[in-house]
Amino acid sequence: MLFVELALIRWTAANDIHLAYLTNFVLLASFLGIGVGFLRSTRGPDLLPWAPVALAVLVGFVLLFPVYVRLDDGSTYGAFGWPALPRWVGLSTIFLLTVSVLAAIAHGVARVFVRFQPLDAYRLDILGSIAGIAVFSALSFLEAPPIAWGAIASALLLVLVGRRPQALALVAVVALLAIESSHGNDHWSPYYKVTAAYDGAPHRVGGVVTSDTLSISANNIPHQTAYPLATLAKIERFYFFPYRHVTRPLDDVLVVGAGNGNDVAVALAEGARHVDAVEIDPEIQALGRMFHPNRPYQDPRVSAHIDDGRAFIEQAKHHYDLILFALPDSLTLLAGQGALRLENFLFTKESMESVKRRLKPGGTFAMYNYYEPFLLNRYAGTLDDVFGHAPCVELGDSLASRRQAVLTAGAGATVDCKTRWQPVKVSEPTDDYPFPYLQHRSIPAFYWHTLLLMLGASLLLVGAAAGKPVRVFGSMRSYIDLACMGAAFLLLETKNVVQFALLFGTTWFVNSLVFTGVLISVWLAVETARHVRLPRMPVLYLALLAALVVAWAVPQESLLSLSPVPRFFAAVALAFAPIYVANLVFAKRFAAVGSSTVAFATNLLGAIAGGLLEYLSLVTGYRFLLVVVAVLYGLAFLSYRIVDRGAAAAPAGPQVDR
Repeated sequence: MLFVELALIRWTAANDIHLAYLTNFVLLASFLGIGVGFLRSTRGPDLLPWAPVALAVLVGFVLLFPVYVRLDDGSTYGAFGWPALPRWVGLSTIFLLTVSVLAAIAHGVARVFVRFQPLDAYRLDILGSIAGIAVFSALSFLEAPPIAWGAIASALLLVLVGRRPQALALVAVVALLAIESSHGNDHWSPYYKVTAAYDGAPHRVGGVVTSDTLSISANNIPHQTAYPLATLAKIERFYFFPYRHVTRPLDDVLVVGAGNGNDVAVALAEGARHVDAVEIDPEIQALGRMFHPNRPYQDPRVSAHIDDGRAFIEQAKHHYDLILFALPDSLTLLAGQGALRLENFLFTKESMESVKRRLKPGGTFAMYNYYEPFLLNRYAGTLDDVFGHAPCVELGDSLASRRQAVLTAGAGATVDCKTRWQPVKVSEPTDDYPFPYLQHRSIPAFYWHTLLLMLGASLLLVGAAAGKPVRVFGSMRSYIDLACMGAAFLLLETKNVVQFALLFGTTWFVNSLVFTGVLISVWLAVETARHVRLPRMPVLYLALLAALVVAWAVPQESLLSLSPVPRFFAAVALAFAPIYVANLVFAKRFAAVGSSTVAFATNLLGAIAGGLLEYLSLVTGYRFLLVVVAVLYGLAFLSYRIVDRGAAAAPAGPQVDR
């Protein structure tokens, strides 16, 4: 169940650009589907045999109606150049089909769930989830294409479904994904579907005749083009602008966002004696190594690093004459996070302070990209604050509403600068609020419109799936505390993913480690509850509150000053202590429920509310989520006490230790 959920999150975002920036859309649809499946645990027909059919329809729809974007004007189009489906049609269909797939699988899980004691069933569910994320992480490490994900999911479903006619739909799943995976130009990195096109024939680009051009798209969005140096000098001159401001020998240069190698080739041409080239995506770097016309990655002066840029800067032992942020503009979000892109922590005030510490005396920092006006002012203001003087700003060509710009700070900002930045009051991004692309602290209309529609659809689908909504909603009312726990737990998980992304890098590997760590913490809590007599609920809630207070009191940026090993243990203690204690509370409560499937479904549906509340971080920042978590657990305790008193007032029955 978890493997299919993760694969759908990863794969749908690679084919529909709308999901590249709304990754928890599929996550919440999956939670809803699982909740619906569990609510139907005692009702027929058996939905599990229909999971292959639902999965085949979902795969067919996404492949038939992908969404691509044009770089020049931002318009979208579909397969074969057809017009793209209206956004609301495409997203609504994917939402409903995802709910259907996970509801069918979850119905099979729920029918087995009821055969066990609640805590034993939950323990097995968690162990299966750990196996699911381990397999998915292994496939990410191997950069496996969709056929690998589809083959594993289909094999598992075939074992579960058996020789029913519906199993034939798995042939369609495997065949469709095999066709998609056979496209020679598509390469599947842990982050993107990287589509590469190599043109060795002469052609005209911006009025210049060139050849040997590598064009790279990521998740259906044009991303990078590798040009020969001579072509760059004519059509993309801004690559060379930072070197106008450097008067010292370039013994050491750091390029963050090295990509296909354009920036590295320019640095070498400008006399760099050594270049550290940092790129987060291994497939894009590998394509540049193979196909860039100037072969910069083969140069012995270049050391290539596959790493998160912020993490590399924090851990670097060298100092540099020139540090470049070279178009580090990702096209996807960190999986499961509402608005955290891979490069968000690069542009915070604290990151710029780290950059300043990594410069040699008299060193220069430069960053360039195509910026919206407010974004240019935001970055320039941050540099002004950190370096103590206004950066040099050089403007170039326009692209839709954005404008090409090079910002130079450090010693180079005072060398041959004709256009110094004029101060404009714009808020700075910080490690707690790493959202530079949001002009104001608000939830964009696209997000909250979508979230409200998802909430409405969730209520309708739960009511429809319940069969007798009044009775089912009435039974769910007894587990309101579990719903609050589900919402709080998802926010805790979000906070931990973000915290580890800051401390160790915004990479798929760190992401997988955090999710695995969360599940192991849950499993350890369940094992503790199975073998140890836990304190009374008020004591556990007080321990949880204490863990949350400690997590709030220790600013995450304070851990960055620690060396990697102490930082890891401190981060683990701060992050996973609240999760462990929270799951002791959950395990003690779940062991005493009357209906494990309704209780588990209520907990999952509460997690949907947590996914919606996650977007509060766009207004408040991530640290404040701990306050929301504390409030939710407070509500869980109050509702538990109300239910507990109601049970005590009811006629005597079997005694349960509370």
